[in-house]
Amino acid sequence: MTEESASKATTKVKEVAANVQQATARTRRITGNKAEAVARRYFEAIGARDLDAAVAMWADGGREHVRGQVDVSAPEGVRAYIGGLLDALPDLRFEIISTTTQDERCAVQWRLTGTFAGPGSMLGLQPTGHPIAVEGIDLLTVRDGAIQSNDAFPDSIAVPRQIGMMPAQGSTADQRMMGAFNAKTRLTSRLAGSGAELLAEGVWVVQGQPGRCNVYLIEEDGGVTMFDAGARTMVRAVASAGARLGGIRRIVLGHAHTDHRGVAPAFGVPVLCHPAEVEDAEGSGGFRYWPEGLAGLPVPLRQAHRLMHRYAWDGGPVKISGTVAEGDEVAGFRVIDVPGHAPGQIALWRESDRLALTSDCFYTIDMWGRNSAPRVPEAIYNFDTDQARASMRKLAQLEPAAAWPGHARPLTGDVRSQLERAAGT
Repeated sequence: MTEESASKATTKVKEVAANVQQATARTRRITGNKAEAVARRYFEAIGARDLDAAVAMWADGGREHVRGQVDVSAPEGVRAYIGGLLDALPDLRFEIISTTTQDERCAVQWRLTGTFAGPGSMLGLQPTGHPIAVEGIDLLTVRDGAIQSNDAFPDSIAVPRQIGMMPAQGSTADQRMMGAFNAKTRLTSRLAGSGAELLAEGVWVVQGQPGRCNVYLIEEDGGVTMFDAGARTMVRAVASAGARLGGIRRIVLGHAHTDHRGVAPAFGVPVLCHPAEVEDAEGSGGFRYWPEGLAGLPVPLRQAHRLMHRYAWDGGPVKISGTVAEGDEVAGFRVIDVPGHAPGQIALWRESDRLALTSDCFYTIDMWGRNSAPRVPEAIYNFDTDQARASMRKLAQLEPAAAWPGHARPLTGDVRSQLERAAGT
């Protein structure tokens, strides 16, 4: 091939490529224009109160999902939703503010106005006669000239304010309501737990009520591993602390009692425990081997504990995705088996600073919530109290510099001697 021929061939290839690119762009514009045209006709049909025409533009089985309101399928679900809106707002008008289209999808920014005069209700609310003005965005997918789906995002708080269900924004009543809500938040936050406290390098503790439950957050790979899952009242406090540390990646249960699995179901992350704890983590939370009705506790304490297990401590059964046992590594700690209080209870041990996270291997709190010297967990809550004493002695032999339990305050100083005395050696 001559140099001139090669040059002509290269030019021809470039021309073909440019034509293909232009054709593709035209196809996209045509498809986009069709999607926008369908979207505009759809809103015009609703504004004209032509329910049949609006419903006819949907593909059978198409999904109408208005966030916070409805999630229905065409045609009947769409007919019921739009028909209800027209019955509630007899002078309904839609204004399209702007559209943005890409391929089969068209985003429509809209403004709806009308009077909530009825006779139909709206989202279960009876007509009030108030004027309404609401804005939102619908994201429609259009294929073969029919609406396949619509994801709608209306300003859901505007209507309650405009019909008097909520006070007007910035009004005295609004400020009072916000003040009351903030006061409630402060009150419940004291129950949910304090902010995270740094107890050692890369290890944080969140403590919450009832029972001064401890949840430990161990920094690892840009997020945290949770050890022990406390009471369900602590979900918000633990979630906030975990978010500030990069997010909770997994949960390791020290044991599966109700006051130590409480927040675990809330996070949707892998949950691990000892093989002997799987039954209780996914089941009763310890009730299978506790005395019927918690017999053995003083009567007033018995009733209080029943209520706390049900309404404050327990977040419910949690699916276990894996197991750990003695010698395994967890976030820079070594797993130590310390059974007795529960059949598969574990502690975490870090040799570098002699730190032990011990779950309920021992208590530093009595059954009334008061501080106490270290002691064996309450017998009625133990799977095997003799085994619990042996586990305390096993922990003591590690000679921890600090041992942090599942409740209340840690042991420091001569931890070994304190544990051995408590275990009865």
